[in-house]
Amino acid sequence: MHASSGVQGRSAGLGLALVSAFAFGGSGVAAKPLIEAGLDPLHVVWLRVAGAALVMLPVAWRHRNLVRERPALLAGFGLFAVAGVQAFYFASISRIPVGVALLVEYLAPALVLGWVRFVQRRPVTRAAAVGVVLAVGGLACVVEVWAGLSFDLLGLLLALGAACCQVGYFVLSAHGDGQGDHDTTGERAEPPHPVGVIAYGLIVGAVVLTVVARPWGMDWALLGGGADMNGAAVPAWLLLGWIVLLATVLAYLTGVVSVRLLSPQVAGVVACLEAVIATGLAWVLLGEHLSAPQLVGGFTVLVGAFIAQSSAPKPPTGPVAAGAGAGVPAEPAADEPSGGPVRFSGGPAGD
Repeated sequence: MHASSGVQGRSAGLGLALVSAFAFGGSGVAAKPLIEAGLDPLHVVWLRVAGAALVMLPVAWRHRNLVRERPALLAGFGLFAVAGVQAFYFASISRIPVGVALLVEYLAPALVLGWVRFVQRRPVTRAAAVGVVLAVGGLACVVEVWAGLSFDLLGLLLALGAACCQVGYFVLSAHGDGQGDHDTTGERAEPPHPVGVIAYGLIVGAVVLTVVARPWGMDWALLGGGADMNGAAVPAWLLLGWIVLLATVLAYLTGVVSVRLLSPQVAGVVACLEAVIATGLAWVLLGEHLSAPQLVGGFTVLVGAFIAQSSAPKPPTGPVAAGAGAGVPAEPAADEPSGGPVRFSGGPAGD
């Protein structure tokens, strides 16, 4: 029974991770026509996050106890997983090619694997490491990194900042599941609801991005017009709705839940499919055709994601090293799928 529930949990996690990758991958296809219509990229990002935060306000009110119980987690998620990834990425592409910035950002799965291995002192399978290598190598082909490499140290550092914030997304998504947290009576603490964390993360991200993007200088009239999508006129409000509801709300919700059911490093590798999906959608909807190397790279990413997904992290054989986390059981709990989430008790949020 436990083995069956474990397989079902991992299957559900993989499905949600794929939905999240598809939803995130569609953001660029919807945003590009808006940018070409005259909107500043940072304004598009602000509209995306602020709109999603507005949609999630009722959820935030329902989980308002999180503000008192997990303020550091909420602040960290909004700062790193929402605002940080977006701000660093858009700053980096102003100095280096988009393909290079995207490749550097998607080094995040490898960084997560390094966090687990060298910071938490947790063993990882060779297959998981091979999956990460294949996925990163495949991404190099998908974005055709050789087509326009220019070495700008600041631009590369900004893209690396986006990658580190992406690590924060996976780490914080798995953080706070209650396994290592206890209340004042010594009982295991109730884990924070992931939907509530998402809602407040978007609110915090919207506040941070308001300072960065300064939307009061935006040409709001552009939202009442149309945008060109491969020769077809599409209302700007429809594209904005796509970005807010699908590429943000749905993407973050399914992404966080998938991390809970899988593990940060596995979900991170599956998320690499975002680049493949984005390229495929651009081919169909924007007329940006794929080259042979991109097709090979997309297949390689799929293979790497499958290998990593099918290789659960090894459970620890003893106590975790001091300072690397605490309370990690040697065997998964009865209600947890085998190879379940890796616990991070000292993540960026400091919670």
